[in-house]
Amino acid sequence: MSEVKFQRDAVKAFRFVDCSLDAATGVARLVYAFDDGPQLIETVSFPGAPFNLEGAPGQAVQRALRLLHLIAGVSYYKAAVPPEVVIEGDPIDADTAALMEDIYTHGLGEFAYRNGLDLHGRIRFPASGAADEATAPALGLASHALVAIGGGKDSLVSIEALRGAGIAQTVSWIGGSQLIAACASRTGLPTLNIGRAIAPELFEFNRQGAWNGHIPVTAINSAILVLAALLRGVDQVVFSNERSASVGSMIAGTGEVNHQWSKGWAFESLFGAHVQRHVAADLQYYSLLRPFSELAVARQFAKNDHYDAHFSSCNRNFHILGERPVNRWCGVCPKCHFVFLALAPFMPKPRLLNIFGRNLLDDTAQTGGFDALLEYQDHKPFECVGEGRESRAAMATLGQRPEWREDALVARFNREIAPQLDAAELQIPALLQPEGEHRIPAALWEPLRANFAA
Repeated sequence: MSEVKFQRDAVKAFRFVDCSLDAATGVARLVYAFDDGPQLIETVSFPGAPFNLEGAPGQAVQRALRLLHLIAGVSYYKAAVPPEVVIEGDPIDADTAALMEDIYTHGLGEFAYRNGLDLHGRIRFPASGAADEATAPALGLASHALVAIGGGKDSLVSIEALRGAGIAQTVSWIGGSQLIAACASRTGLPTLNIGRAIAPELFEFNRQGAWNGHIPVTAINSAILVLAALLRGVDQVVFSNERSASVGSMIAGTGEVNHQWSKGWAFESLFGAHVQRHVAADLQYYSLLRPFSELAVARQFAKNDHYDAHFSSCNRNFHILGERPVNRWCGVCPKCHFVFLALAPFMPKPRLLNIFGRNLLDDTAQTGGFDALLEYQDHKPFECVGEGRESRAAMATLGQRPEWREDALVARFNREIAPQLDAAELQIPALLQPEGEHRIPAALWEPLRANFAA
């Protein structure tokens, strides 16, 4: 591996070389390269082989595989951000090219900002010409949901909501996280664990100075689960992204940069429509939590203590490389800060402290982290956290409660920050109302809304 040489500034083209799926083993191979360099081979392993890839279902699988190949390439493209994209084999149509340009440009928004790059207008996927007018056929897929689980509160809320609505589901995740596996097992539902192995050369490139940073991993996972759904013959892929995911961080001199772009409505609407038009007409892709705020989801999670000892939203548990927290919560990252703050208004204080092992709001060393959540003297963190208005409303609510208002950071909020804010904008009830566009099936939407309102 050490013999692989990588000079990012000398790279002229990123190549999509080939993609294939072995029906006998369920292993997909996604092949990429820079210029005439060595092939970079990523593998995705789907349990349940052998698969029948004949007829219309097999053709849909091939279309989904091609889509995955294109989207997963973002992990490698970012290493050099070369001026040319080359697609070997059959060309893609204009619709697909436009989708890829959106995913790469906006999904790499934080990456570009942190590395001082401007990707707007720079990324161009070659297309065969006009948009493809053909519409993918319906396949007669079975009514069943593959539900993405990430180990945090959001996917668990979705799983319980689907269970309550009587929707058959398989709890699904990608990678080898033991924490996610434990949460999935706790649901008592059928599970699907998909393996993904990134080309090892990429880590060597990073050591040699490749561009590196955040990628739209939810877009990649979405494409993987769409392919998995077709291999299993089921009609729904369900994620658990709230409306707050569509709101980025406002950076002075730059504008909005959204760490969560591939969790937002813009990606969901584009990708879901593309799948139904170009892959399979009866395959539904949607986020069950899209119309809800983070606070509404936190309130829903707090109604059930079944997962208290198993869930974690701390992203340090899920880093590919580096240390992981000894416990499920590191207690110092933006995710820990936000989940603690979002849950605090909706559950007894002893229960919350038992989950986290300590009181994050009574620790002055955490001041800067919570200020960022409040968008006070800082911008919203580049993390999957709620809107500033949600954090401010949660903190203001705690500031009125005897059990919380003496804690160091709550007392400071009451003393220094609250007087600068409009009290009318610090009310939680208004933030619990669903709003905005979504792709939730009509038959599921009304019972879901009623369940959240209860």
